[in-house]
Amino acid sequence: MTKQRLKIAIITSSLGGGGAQKSSANLSFVLSKLDYDVHIISILNQIDYEYQGQLLNLGKLKDENDSIFGKIKRFRLFYNYLQTENFDYIIDSRSRPTFFKQLIVNTFLYHNHKVIYIIHNYFLDRYLPSSTILAKLLYMKSNKLVCVSKEIENLVVKSYGFKNVTTIYNAVVNHSNKTLEISSKLPKKFILFFGRIDDKVKNISLLLEAFKRSHLPKKDIALVILGDGPDTLCLQQKVKGLELEDKVTFLSYLSDPKAIISKAIFTTLTSTHEGFPMVIIESLQLGVPVVSVDCKSGPSEVINHKENGLLVDNHNPIALADAFNEFIENEKLYNHCKQQAKQSIEKFSIKILSEKWSQLL
Repeated sequence: MTKQRLKIAIITSSLGGGGAQKSSANLSFVLSKLDYDVHIISILNQIDYEYQGQLLNLGKLKDENDSIFGKIKRFRLFYNYLQTENFDYIIDSRSRPTFFKQLIVNTFLYHNHKVIYIIHNYFLDRYLPSSTILAKLLYMKSNKLVCVSKEIENLVVKSYGFKNVTTIYNAVVNHSNKTLEISSKLPKKFILFFGRIDDKVKNISLLLEAFKRSHLPKKDIALVILGDGPDTLCLQQKVKGLELEDKVTFLSYLSDPKAIISKAIFTTLTSTHEGFPMVIIESLQLGVPVVSVDCKSGPSEVINHKENGLLVDNHNPIALADAFNEFIENEKLYNHCKQQAKQSIEKFSIKILSEKWSQLL
């Protein structure tokens, strides 16, 4: 007798624009590798990342009609889809900051379904109510809370006392090697930041201050900032104030930045907080070492200091500038980290994490 394939629905805000969204796309590859019947339900109409499985793009309907009648139509379509497809599991990968909205989702959409909720950020208020009572009302009966780092899992257990919590890292997925166009604006030698241009979270101001203090500008090593976001103009003004206009290049967001990452001497992360920063994984996957601050959470679970990158105290421009200098001036250390980069992320491979998801499901 043939065993029936598990049918899984991944609920995501979109398939473009951020690390949590990319991890949802990557998860579709992980689950497809297990020969599950994978469906993705996207709330917004931003589909940039490669994925596997069937896609229900509710965002298209939202773009066409976002009136109250449009919202009711989407809700009914969502409800009917979940009922008709009769999924074995729903994996909710969205941020869930509003208690009453999530209560409605749990009560009506997810009723009688097995649900796994993913927590992508160390700032738990984006996923769980601050009230322990309200959090337990929403999530105590969930099949599992999956955290993307051990630090997040430990914080959830400590803050709420949940027992149904585990950690499964975001997977590294090798997509098809299509030819990618490299921007003519790229400097000859550069270090790279790539991600959303949101200074409150990504703390690009710290990066600029450290770059200014470092020896890199005098050595004709530029800084490339790749991405879009609300603080682009503000940071461009800051670059002018630091007299770095000829050393810092801003480039617009790319859904697939591999061609630029691979040309960087190293990449850098300076965030105030993260969940599990895929930019580190994507860099190491291409053999490019990383200089990162030790923020909550994720970097310390990926970067082995002086083995595949450098990990420095957060909010410390002097320490960060020193790390930049060390990578540029200590050729032996840099080459060692570069050589170790790819093999250092084997535990995040699709093979390993497929086994984790298989055990859970």
